[in-house]
Amino acid sequence: MTQRVVILGAAGRDFHNFNTYFRDNPDFEVVAFTATQIPDIDGRRYPPELAGSSYPEGIPIEEEDGLERLIRDQKVDIAVFSYSDVSHEQVMHVGSRAMAAGADFMLLGPRHTMLDSKVPVVAVCAARTGAGKSQTSRRVAEILRGMGKRVVAVRHPMPYGDLTKQAVQRFANFEDLDKHEVTIEEREEYEPHLRAGSVVYAGVDYERILRQAEQEADVVIWDGGNNDMPFYTPDLLIVVVDPHRPDHAARYHPGEVNVRMADVVVINKIGTAGLDDIMTARRITTELNPDATIIEAASPIFVEDGDYIRGKRVLVIEDGPTVTHGEMPYGAGWVAARRYGAAEIVDPRPFAVGSIRDTFEKYPTTGAVLPAMGYGEKQTAELAETINKAPVDLVVVATPIDLRSLIEIDKPALRVRYELQEIGEPTLADVLSKFVDTIPSSSEPAA
Repeated sequence: MTQRVVILGAAGRDFHNFNTYFRDNPDFEVVAFTATQIPDIDGRRYPPELAGSSYPEGIPIEEEDGLERLIRDQKVDIAVFSYSDVSHEQVMHVGSRAMAAGADFMLLGPRHTMLDSKVPVVAVCAARTGAGKSQTSRRVAEILRGMGKRVVAVRHPMPYGDLTKQAVQRFANFEDLDKHEVTIEEREEYEPHLRAGSVVYAGVDYERILRQAEQEADVVIWDGGNNDMPFYTPDLLIVVVDPHRPDHAARYHPGEVNVRMADVVVINKIGTAGLDDIMTARRITTELNPDATIIEAASPIFVEDGDYIRGKRVLVIEDGPTVTHGEMPYGAGWVAARRYGAAEIVDPRPFAVGSIRDTFEKYPTTGAVLPAMGYGEKQTAELAETINKAPVDLVVVATPIDLRSLIEIDKPALRVRYELQEIGEPTLADVLSKFVDTIPSSSEPAA
């Protein structure tokens, strides 16, 4: 008997779980997706072009707040939890809601959702959002390119626009970013790879994406999002742990899954974390996965004209996901402002407007910093208005891309950058030099 399913998600893992497990599966009928974490992604439909012949009208996307009503009205048999960076406690709160409304509660694992690649895959994932996946992915790509390998980065999905148009996206240059009308969040992930010389893929249908990426790669880097599991079966799984949140590897889903599966665990940010927290992160990592190779690393901060910060009243802009659902109260911008002697870090909350104000209300753990939220034109405009309302001498921009090129800031602004730097041995190069022997040689340039 066909079972009726609702998939709980945030415009990423949920679509992938549908594509790999439920699409064209006669045992299930998916009646809806739900949406959370990301603003303005509900009220859409998963389009019939992607949903397949069993769904000629597509599949509606509803707010997760209405889960109980949806289960009862649609006579749902199974609620499938399909998003990331949530505490184990929160997963079970959602599960309890689903079960109290009458549905079974389901989690899908790697066997049913990971796709096999024809070329080797290095996956970079994390225990929590904001641990340092992006700079680790870039470092891995740099090492592999230095070994003469063609590298293609496949980024975890961020399809917040037209899902049909975004099914398979290839980015080879900055013009492609404009062509695909990417959000600030997408630019933050794609632009650094492009600047370093890697082709980037992203989208919705990761089977099609993989088959296309395989044609121009000696190795695919899975560049994970949040603390989600890889969509592709990794030949080498590198997982980043943040000692500023030392116990989160054992408390958040599915980050604990990643740590338990990892071949290599990078304990990042040891230059700013306390010794006790570093040791706690190492102990928990070893308890969860005693066979993993552990690499220690820092994310040193590079500040343009850092002396200009001294004595100024500053507004600090941080990476959005890190300080919202990543639950970090601050990031590299706050550290730089303190290190270079800012007279005051001005709290942006009194000046926040629209969805930016809503973001602070939704994520109260965010400190006196401004998350770089930009999931669409309206929110980007509200971000700019919030920045320009703040009565400060200087804006410190600590996002992976230079926001000054995307929004007009009516006061002086400087940039903070950070990259991965391994400390001691082993290093990523040591690990990858052994791994690279399994990769066939090729002199063919990337398309």
